[in-house]
Amino acid sequence: MTTKLMGQKVQRVEDQRFLRGQGRYADDVAVGSDTLHAAVLRSPHAHARIVDIDVSEVLDLEGVHAVWTYDDLTGPMAEPLPLLIPHPALTRGRTQYALADGEVNYMGEAVAFVVADDRYVAEDAVGRIRVDYEVLPAVVGLPAARAAEHLVHEDVPGNLGARLEQEVGDARAAIEEAPHRLELDLTVERSSCQPLEGRGTVARWDPDLNRLQAWTSTQSSTGVRAALAVKLGLDLGQVDVITPDVGGGFGVKINHPWPEELLVPLAAKALGRTVKFTEDRREHFISTAHERGQQHHIEVGFDDDGRLLGLDVEFWHDHGAYTPYGLIVPIITSTQLLGPYKPHNYRVVFESLYTNTVMVTPYRGAGRPQGCYAMERTMDAIAGYLGKDRTEVRAVNFIQPEEFPYDHGLVFQDGRELEYDSGDYPAMLEKIKALVGWEEFPAFKAEMAALGRNVGIGLACYVEGTGVGPYEGAHVHIETSGKVKVATGLTTQGQGHATVFAQLVADELGVKFEDVEVVTGDTRRMPYAVGTFASRAAVMSGSAVHLAAQRAREKVLKIAADALEVDELDLQIVDGVVSVKGAPPDSVGASIDLGTVSVLSNPLRYAFDEASKAATQFSVGDPGKPPVAEDDEPGLEGKDFYSPERATFASGMHAVIVETDPDTAEIKILKYAVVHDCGNLINPMIVEGQIHGGVAQGVGGALYERMAYDESGQLLNASFMDFLMPYVTEVPDGIDIDHLETPSPLNPLGIKGAGEAGVIPSAAVFAAAIEDAEGIPVTAMPISPSELFALRQSKEPS
Repeated sequence: MTTKLMGQKVQRVEDQRFLRGQGRYADDVAVGSDTLHAAVLRSPHAHARIVDIDVSEVLDLEGVHAVWTYDDLTGPMAEPLPLLIPHPALTRGRTQYALADGEVNYMGEAVAFVVADDRYVAEDAVGRIRVDYEVLPAVVGLPAARAAEHLVHEDVPGNLGARLEQEVGDARAAIEEAPHRLELDLTVERSSCQPLEGRGTVARWDPDLNRLQAWTSTQSSTGVRAALAVKLGLDLGQVDVITPDVGGGFGVKINHPWPEELLVPLAAKALGRTVKFTEDRREHFISTAHERGQQHHIEVGFDDDGRLLGLDVEFWHDHGAYTPYGLIVPIITSTQLLGPYKPHNYRVVFESLYTNTVMVTPYRGAGRPQGCYAMERTMDAIAGYLGKDRTEVRAVNFIQPEEFPYDHGLVFQDGRELEYDSGDYPAMLEKIKALVGWEEFPAFKAEMAALGRNVGIGLACYVEGTGVGPYEGAHVHIETSGKVKVATGLTTQGQGHATVFAQLVADELGVKFEDVEVVTGDTRRMPYAVGTFASRAAVMSGSAVHLAAQRAREKVLKIAADALEVDELDLQIVDGVVSVKGAPPDSVGASIDLGTVSVLSNPLRYAFDEASKAATQFSVGDPGKPPVAEDDEPGLEGKDFYSPERATFASGMHAVIVETDPDTAEIKILKYAVVHDCGNLINPMIVEGQIHGGVAQGVGGALYERMAYDESGQLLNASFMDFLMPYVTEVPDGIDIDHLETPSPLNPLGIKGAGEAGVIPSAAVFAAAIEDAEGIPVTAMPISPSELFALRQSKEPS
């Protein structure tokens, strides 16, 4: 029998192509001399009225083909960009225009768009456009937004875009009656993801077919397709969006459409030429999306064992100048903050506020790192107050294995109930303690102290909602060659989809792994899809691929049974050959390969080659029946969709041992350990790779990365010279990983998502470890050596 591939460490099929430089990204599309190139004039001010735009010096510049400002836009293109995820609490949602209409609200906002023979000419032309601005006061940071001395949008009082409150029980009464109470104020600063590849879009209009083709580096090709159809006044059927290789997404490419994703196709259609835009690194800093900026005030009541009796959380979320992605990030923070614990009485209220900074959309973790940081810092504070071991306080608050499914009584980001499907948090805690050496650490700390070295240990637990809907689909087609083509609509940014989806199909169809080819993010192959975000690809598309392969298998067995004149139950598929179970391998008439079955699946009138003769009307079929049955269709393929009742909930625990230099305040990672539960594993190697990548990104978020705005809204570190990220020397050499598998009952594979897990507890776990090493409360993240040095200075007696 064919070896089952589910759960096996199958090597990624994508890697050789990428390692050999054969990847094909948006900037690799349409490289010929006929392609025109675009550049964007961006606002130098965070907040200003546009008094006048003068493009006269550009119009006659050699090589320039077109210039657009807002006044040149018409119809839907002149309307605001879509608010993708409306919410009843978002009473004052605002989105930007493709080109600024009279006012700019963040440094980097698009003001004019130029198309020229090449990027150099386009950039020169942008430099010749003259804009007269009336500079307005900028609102920068949450304190300024809350003070509301100035407004980002004149029609949004208090800069308040939304306020949302959820409560289970009576948190305030429970806190008031609790034997012990604590209050905490915590801050997480604004940061930004930096994929290797920035945004890029290429578009071509075919006047003969009356059809638009666009290639774009996105996490939602179908979303871009829908936006293009609406904004350009086209039918969906006239628009093809293809996502080539994507050099990283991390959430920033889930927002759609970006202004350039509309302006490039608009120009291609208007000019009758292929048009390309490729973002440079500075543009990525100042005109894409940021995340993370929140301030939390926490009040908690607990008993002598550290058991939560009431938890009241109020926080403020900086969503930047616009809200295209709605309230997803703060809603996730407010609900995922609870982690693996049951506070019994929980109240959470957040305010989402406008600032004159780049808008906020999900960044890997998407609100969960802030929530985890708030909850885990609270757990550490309780343990410190009671003088208890930090693991003991966590253990008494865990949801127990027998309590699943566990309904928190809250509404999650998908509008469904926050109900955890499976998990075993006590077992996970024991695993992480053993993996990091928790019980042995006090002796190690004393040993290091004797040598004059400061070391500390931190622990953080999290639960992650994964696999949110509404759906994903898949199409599986078996070719007459016996090869299997698989298409799913979500996009790929390096997660290994071509490998894991091929594993699932190979298992279900009984074909060789190398005979399966997977295509993602091409609306020509799968027009109905949602996108890649929220750790949903394996759960959603994996389940859909599995179901579609099942449908294809059913058809294979039905056709093969007719051809071999046996019952379907007597057949098996091994290495691409359908055979009678128990029959000798060389038995005549006891087997048929998948390629032949594919030929037989399509009744033909004409024979194109020797193989197709077998499917012509005088060679196959019962003359007394129609060639294609009423409940059937030609071709050997299966198509299906998976739509879940609600999200699955993965979980994990991270632990780290750090050393802090007594002179330089440098923070060194001595050991990092992870225990992770994403249900049944499709490919453990890829899951571990996701964890490694997430931890590396988490190190950056906890110790280095922040967006440094001044009071006028100027981003001061919009380059890799100034925006600090960890090198390989700052990332742990080795990460100790253990898995716990509690299968999800919500999907046919029993899986949960894994993509964002590695980054979620980073701020919390490093804050805990640094606090343990220094003996100084850590309440603001990220914390670099300079921040730690300043923290030491502030705590020294004057």
